[in-house]
Amino acid sequence: MTPPDTLLDPDEPDPVAIHRPDGRSPYLLTCDHAGRLLPRRLGDLGIPAFELERHIGWDIGAAGLTRQMAHRLDATAIRQAYSRLVCDCNRPPDAPDFATRISENTQIPGNRDLTPADIAARREEIWRPYHQAIAGLLDARKAAGRPTLLIAMHSFTPVYKGQSRPWHVGLLYNRDRRLADAIRPLLQAAQVPADSGHAEAGRPLVVGDNEPYRLTDETDYTVPVHGEKRGLVSLEIEVRQDLIASQQSQAAWAVLFDKLLCEVQGRFVN
Repeated sequence: MTPPDTLLDPDEPDPVAIHRPDGRSPYLLTCDHAGRLLPRRLGDLGIPAFELERHIGWDIGAAGLTRQMAHRLDATAIRQAYSRLVCDCNRPPDAPDFATRISENTQIPGNRDLTPADIAARREEIWRPYHQAIAGLLDARKAAGRPTLLIAMHSFTPVYKGQSRPWHVGLLYNRDRRLADAIRPLLQAAQVPADSGHAEAGRPLVVGDNEPYRLTDETDYTVPVHGEKRGLVSLEIEVRQDLIASQQSQAAWAVLFDKLLCEVQGRFVN
């Protein structure tokens, strides 16, 4: 099939959504894998609809948790609406899995044999507007003399390729571990929120240190580029998806993160 000149039709959703643009908090939240939309011109990518509802299609619960945190912190949050299977907005555009051909054990037929023009359309119409929006927010905050603590919000599946993951929360960092070191002991002393409605409510949190992933320049984009290259205090937070699958649980976790992030904020912002 001949690739179209453009990927998104004019009536399709914008890839970028910004919540609380006038938020007063020093925290700026991003959500790279918030959505699971597919551009109309890509059809279903050759996969059944239920695959998009799984973790391979998006970060389950991350968008709702990010919005709840933005509300409680009075923080600006920015999210990306299209599925990570179209293009991964937490990858450099030249990464091998920018438009992955296989996710976990699922083949993605619509991502086979992509031409440079195919990749360019996804990069220019989804990936680039999202990262330009983040850069624009950061530039405006800097120009206004506003401090910024950057947090990239993600979620991870409880079981990956048959392996159970014991962590409730993961703290991911590369060169800058300041915020991770500040919040880690507070999380380790906390519990799964009692009012989250989850079976593990009340249990001590198991906190992963660069688990279940390690953040690197090759495998990540938001924190290394928007955070570290700008010299900002930055961190990626991963929450296990079964813990934040409902609005109730997202609200409960937002209360916890609000409390802990506000507690450490003074170490970095006067």
